[in-house]
Amino acid sequence: MSFSIETDRLSLRLRGAEDAACNLALLGEHDGGTTTTLAEVRESLIRQHSNAMTAGIGLLSVQRRAEGDRIGYCGLIVGRGSFEEPEIAYELLPRTHGFGYATEAARAVVDAAFATGRRRIWSTVRTWNKPSLRVLEKIGFRPDHSATDDRGELIYLVRDAL
Repeated sequence: MSFSIETDRLSLRLRGAEDAACNLALLGEHDGGTTTTLAEVRESLIRQHSNAMTAGIGLLSVQRRAEGDRIGYCGLIVGRGSFEEPEIAYELLPRTHGFGYATEAARAVVDAAFATGRRRIWSTVRTWNKPSLRVLEKIGFRPDHSATDDRGELIYLVRDAL
């Protein structure tokens, strides 16, 4: 998968240590916040960068081109899928929700994934996360099945190559 993607409004590139402040801000938005330090996030991103270079898939930093600010990430992970049929993952800072950035980034990542010859991409989303479900619907994902765990219902969505 390409680790550098340009869209009309966004630049996506493989995450690294320079993305630590944005990633820490995202972690702080999760329920209960975070006790993780900036140094710990930086070390985690360095490991993720190295793993992505080896594996050929990973999470890309999402940066607005006009503003030049980092607003989150989008990319492919093994997650609940596999290397051949990976899972798309994305998260943006709340102040940037509602502008179509997640849809634009996710569409670009899916296109890049299919350009590698992959035939199927997965996503898993909690039922309460209606905005993410709308993003996935816009870019052609369809519900496949659901599962329930200790955190509630999880919807598995899939997108096949055209």
